[in-house]
Amino acid sequence: MIPKKMNLSPVQVIAMGFAAIILTGALLLMLPAANRNGQSIPFLNALFTATSATCVTGLVVYDTWTQFTGFGQAVILLLIQIGGLGFMNVTTFFFFVMRKRIGLWERELLTESVNAMHIGGIVKLTRRILFGTLAFEACGALLLMTRFIPAFGVSRGIWYGVFHAVSAFCNAGFDLMGCIEPYSSLVYFAADPVVNLTIMGLIIIGGIGFIVWSDIADKGFRFRKYALHTKVMLTATAGLITVGALLFLWTERNGVFADMPWPEKILAALFQSVTPRTAGFNTVDNAALSDGGTLLTILLMFVGAGPGSTGGGIKVTTAAVVAVTLVGYLKGHESVDISGRRIEADAVRRAFCTMVFYFILASTGALIMITCQTLPLKDALFEAFSAFGTVGLSTGITRSLTMVPKLVLILLMYSGRIGSLTVILSISQKRVKATLNPIGKIMIG
Repeated sequence: MIPKKMNLSPVQVIAMGFAAIILTGALLLMLPAANRNGQSIPFLNALFTATSATCVTGLVVYDTWTQFTGFGQAVILLLIQIGGLGFMNVTTFFFFVMRKRIGLWERELLTESVNAMHIGGIVKLTRRILFGTLAFEACGALLLMTRFIPAFGVSRGIWYGVFHAVSAFCNAGFDLMGCIEPYSSLVYFAADPVVNLTIMGLIIIGGIGFIVWSDIADKGFRFRKYALHTKVMLTATAGLITVGALLFLWTERNGVFADMPWPEKILAALFQSVTPRTAGFNTVDNAALSDGGTLLTILLMFVGAGPGSTGGGIKVTTAAVVAVTLVGYLKGHESVDISGRRIEADAVRRAFCTMVFYFILASTGALIMITCQTLPLKDALFEAFSAFGTVGLSTGITRSLTMVPKLVLILLMYSGRIGSLTVILSISQKRVKATLNPIGKIMIG
């Protein structure tokens, strides 16, 4: 079932697996049965939608409810679920159902898929991921149904609850609120605490990473017992949400938050701080954000969620390692230490390389977009970083893009989901042997 005899590395299998799922999804979305007008949509638009769903991004060229039938919406939801969990976890689910043995090769793929540190215990972790996902999404769906059933009726309210719970947990950002107004996302529920807190909770749980779940499941709420990775993820996530919300309250005090009562302002600021990492829902108009709010959103999209999670970005731990390294360097420390533990040099190099790759690829994507189509620089940067961070937030230009900018965003979404370094490594897995060259001096700074 897994092509281990093709001499493919785990990284290459993951990259090819996502590509195959995207292509299959695009072909299904092109079917007349998937579209309300009974006609096939262009392949590029179907590919864009399938890529956005599978890469759990949320950028759309069509309003999901207005364009797609129940069948089309179900295809999108399935792509979101597969993309959020990772196709290897979904494959393993069928292994469990059919009681098939999971071999060493499959375990290696699972380890790479969820960014686990060790191959030992990977099957147990996968079981937790599958059942944990089902439990969190079910709880979220039930909570959302309490608001959607009164608003939309029983059958539609149940479907909306399930769809938005899966979309939020997988950090996808697809919505069905086009029945109220196309492309409105959750703006009409901006003052609803149940919808806001449920969506935010699902985004955070899906975004902290599967490894963190497992650690909490093993050790309960004893923070001191957690692994370093878990401590960094939880601390940094809480810090980013808090600081982000306070900065949004400041930058938008005379902007989109100006006419809101204080309870709604706080709710909107928290939501706006959570959703760029990396969910794509919005309760305020992103195009109406101030320049400060736009820049803050881009920075949060740049950071993203946790490793081995349903989210994208450079990852919270990457940003933490880079920040600690910079502070340590300024203080004259020779090693990078977090919570009394020294971080290995390879992790530091990987963190900086990931950040640089991300910035270069996203910036290059924005540059190509503005040279191929007349677009405001702010909107192009916002769209490119949103695509590469698999966020899905938009200033509204996505549906007006021409062919080349759409292709750029497709490549950015794909690269962002499987990881910028993974894209490079999937092309070439060869490592250059270290050589003892003479030391050379170069002026820095």
